[in-house]
Amino acid sequence: MGLIVEGQVVMDFPAENEPPLDARLALAGDFHRPLFHYLPPANWMNDPSGLIQWEGRTHLFYQANPHGPFHGTIHWGHAVSDDLVHWEDWPLALIPTPGGPDGEGCWSGCAVNHDGIPTIAYTAVFPQTVCLATSRDGLRTWQPHPQNPVIPAPPAPLDRRSGGHFRDPFIWRKNGVWYLLLGCKSEGVGGLILLYRSTDLVDWEYLHPLLEGDVHSRDPNWTGTMWECPNFVDFGSQQVLIFSVQAGHDELLHPLYTTGRMENLRFIPDRAGILVHGGCFYAPQILRTGDGRTLMWGWLQEGRSPEACMEAGWAGVMSTPIVLSLRADGRPGLAPAVELQQLRRKHWQAGDLVLSPEAAPLLKGIRGDRLEIQAVLDFGADPAALLAGLRLRCSPDGREETRVFYDGARQLLVIDRVRSSLDSTVDKRTAAAPLELNPGERLSLHLLLDGSVLEVFANGHTCLACRLYPTLSESDRLGLIAAGGPVRLIALDIWEMASIWPRPT
Repeated sequence: MGLIVEGQVVMDFPAENEPPLDARLALAGDFHRPLFHYLPPANWMNDPSGLIQWEGRTHLFYQANPHGPFHGTIHWGHAVSDDLVHWEDWPLALIPTPGGPDGEGCWSGCAVNHDGIPTIAYTAVFPQTVCLATSRDGLRTWQPHPQNPVIPAPPAPLDRRSGGHFRDPFIWRKNGVWYLLLGCKSEGVGGLILLYRSTDLVDWEYLHPLLEGDVHSRDPNWTGTMWECPNFVDFGSQQVLIFSVQAGHDELLHPLYTTGRMENLRFIPDRAGILVHGGCFYAPQILRTGDGRTLMWGWLQEGRSPEACMEAGWAGVMSTPIVLSLRADGRPGLAPAVELQQLRRKHWQAGDLVLSPEAAPLLKGIRGDRLEIQAVLDFGADPAALLAGLRLRCSPDGREETRVFYDGARQLLVIDRVRSSLDSTVDKRTAAAPLELNPGERLSLHLLLDGSVLEVFANGHTCLACRLYPTLSESDRLGLIAAGGPVRLIALDIWEMASIWPRPT
């Protein structure tokens, strides 16, 4: 069945709520479409929601529009994995109920184990309220709670100043008590994270704002006007709040983190910063796994026009699973989950090379647009005048390429997309993240390139994510770059990556 929107035919899920079996095959020829990042068979995806492990399997829910590659009529999509890498599409989990509190859409939220009953808390619109749904058949189908909405409005002191922005419940349990965070805003003040508590998930007591922004301050990072998708991560001696920053209607900035301590239900902040740079990664949600790790997924937004998404038939990608930790220096640690290594195939290896500005050719015999790359670079005792890194998605004639490098003079990790595409309509802004190398510290890069997705991790704590849309089919070469003086390449490992989807039979 097809749905015609603005002259384009897009995939539409059939009435029985099953994704079309041939949807992935129909879009498989799109070389911008990732193969080892999760995304729905077709149409729209945004925020990860409801991450939970149940009976040994990981369930990933996400915001989805099954009727087209645009934000609207938001449902909850559902995927299940045995290994955090390969995913099985399940039927839609939450569907707006005509005439119900979620009749206009089921927006972001979380999932918890409530005494053996899987329970989803989510945002219903419009107006924005908190609703519950439960499952009695192993998370296959979900039933709305009869007392929905369980939180019908912002607390009275904030109701008028919130402008109706009041969403994205995140819940955890401690000492038999449930705690809930909600993102909110206060006109003229900034973003807020609100704290509630309950003993049964139904009757909630509002406590106070756990963290407040300042819309007037831009030091060190502007915290915007509205906070979305809050997460609470408990590392024992310290806790971390993660939230996403909105500057205005549909102007999404980046996720922020604040480390600190929770004392007497008050959060005492310590360090704050941008969690993932690049302007593409948004609305992350965490999952505490059975082996004690904290994993995180985020929504990778498109960097092309709505018309291009409509023509392609899909929009939005999930990040790879990222291990979130707390480093000894108090900063969040970020690294790709080791489970991704099972996708490695053909391997190229090099090392102990001196990169010089005079010699930066393409790497012979290495091509690909679905790659994992690890590189270790030694800038010597003083990297201030040096620049070095990698060239990706290069065309042989040099018309298209993306450069990933460390700029020692500015102490920045950079993704330069100025020549990433011949298409003038896609986002080609340069993205950068601050990265200060200590004296003698080497640069360790870990890249995941998958069609239009590029995730870059550096030195265990800095992460950049961007979208790339080369137009030339031959833009699949790689190279090295250096400027300002020689830099030693200690090691370079490149793997072709397999698809997470089974081949059609």
